[in-house]
Amino acid sequence: MEDKLNIKQILYVVVIFLLIFIASYLLTQRGIKRGHICPAPAIKQGTKQVVPLPQKAATNHPKVTFIELGSVGCTPCDMMRPILDEIEKEYEGQVLVRFHNVNSLLGRPYAQQYGIRAIPTQVFLDKDGNEYFRHIGFFPKDEIVKILQLRGVK
Repeated sequence: MEDKLNIKQILYVVVIFLLIFIASYLLTQRGIKRGHICPAPAIKQGTKQVVPLPQKAATNHPKVTFIELGSVGCTPCDMMRPILDEIEKEYEGQVLVRFHNVNSLLGRPYAQQYGIRAIPTQVFLDKDGNEYFRHIGFFPKDEIVKILQLRGVK
């Protein structure tokens, strides 16, 4: 009877190990990784197309341009979406918020332009278009607000 009990225990351990292995493989394939970041999509070398940032009316001069480089379907990127919407509404006129889906044809040039390594990546530009801060991964709203305040956003 002891031998049967030991075989059952060994089988349970093997089954549990296999389930953990399969689950971690599937989660990795979806892009969920420790630290809430996803790998950036591969960029073909030799493509030098740079698309200019879309601008609002010429009279609107935001203090900060907040660029989110991510992808639709990437879990941490999707978690950032409501935060981007809140920032855009709360700081209208002071902060220009832009999202670029780097897995799309229109967004891919931005991945190259900003040299991203993982998504989501947040890039903050001052009023002159110079990058003053960059973050990789999920970025909580309260931390984003602190970065915006560095350039006079109230």
